[in-house]
Amino acid sequence: MITRLLQRKLESRIDYKKALLIFGPRQVGKTTLAKALAKTLDLPFEYFNGDNITTKNLWSISNLEALKQSFGNKKLIVLDEAQMIEDIGLILKQLIDADLGIQLIVTGSSSLNIANKTQEPLTGRKWEYNLYPVSSSEMMEFQGIPQYLQSFQHYLIFGMYPEVIMNKADAKEILLNISSSYLYKDVLALVGLKRPQLLEKILKALALQVGSEVSLNELAGLVSADVKTVDNYIYLLEQTFVVYRLGTLSRNERNEISTKKKVYFYDNGIRNALIGNFSPINNRNDIGALWENFLMVERKKLLAYHGFHGRTYFWRNKQQAEVDYIEEIDGKIYAFEFKWNPKAQTRFPQAFIDSYEPVNTVVISQDNFWQWLKEYPYSVGSPKM
Repeated sequence: MITRLLQRKLESRIDYKKALLIFGPRQVGKTTLAKALAKTLDLPFEYFNGDNITTKNLWSISNLEALKQSFGNKKLIVLDEAQMIEDIGLILKQLIDADLGIQLIVTGSSSLNIANKTQEPLTGRKWEYNLYPVSSSEMMEFQGIPQYLQSFQHYLIFGMYPEVIMNKADAKEILLNISSSYLYKDVLALVGLKRPQLLEKILKALALQVGSEVSLNELAGLVSADVKTVDNYIYLLEQTFVVYRLGTLSRNERNEISTKKKVYFYDNGIRNALIGNFSPINNRNDIGALWENFLMVERKKLLAYHGFHGRTYFWRNKQQAEVDYIEEIDGKIYAFEFKWNPKAQTRFPQAFIDSYEPVNTVVISQDNFWQWLKEYPYSVGSPKM
């Protein structure tokens, strides 16, 4: 089994006093992770699924005493899909305050609902973490670097969902199933969207614009909706871990562009399923977009699992000079350009260098990407080759 980086962090947080909240997309292994944690710690545990009607009836404010009794002598309680439970924040608060000597592990596939419901009741009573599709760092540890490098083009096309990785022959069918059912489930169920067809149009439009700045006005015109509606739908897709937005680095210089954002998918396979294109690398005209999305999300996973607290951006000025990706930590700027072709000539814009004085500027290509997605922290912003 692939060991998830987050498991080590969770093990260090077991104290039987605070709840462990794990957010992330459906099908990325949250349940498997929680059960693996219980096995590693050799703790008797009880598992509940918030999608189950029996669980919903038991996990209620009015049934709190019965719920406590149902735990028996279990030391670890796993509640899956907690966003489906009414008043989940208040229920968890009362369980923690009762000091039952149990460890609560709570998972949710939507940060929109569960985070809002638990924010105030669980102040000082929780640790929050995100779990994503399997990371390149985890795969390098599982496979070894040589095998990973032999397989990474498959990950570029089919992504890193656990089931996809373990069942390569059925990857296309698995992804089509995830993108047609699980992808919309939480958005539709939690906020009662009335226009799922519009959601699909927005997703497909975003999938075709990966790596490019997204104009809400242009997108609204393309899908025949108003700007506010489009913005709200993208926000919902962010909260359910389908896409995320990257803003621009700007210090209010008149020559810089500061309003537009880029949108990336948490998984290349889902992106390709949405546009119906699983063609091999050599037969694609969007390899630049695939490469950029892959690097962005894999780096995001690595930083998240290692507790990065800086900020990330891209940069562009009105003359269309651009830097693909920037990390800022402790006031220091590290700039990166993404090139599929290792031989491509790249120069970082002088206007950017003059304005921001980056600690380092690094081109990430097929020659060095694996180390950039494996090592953390970095001392000078440059992979050691």
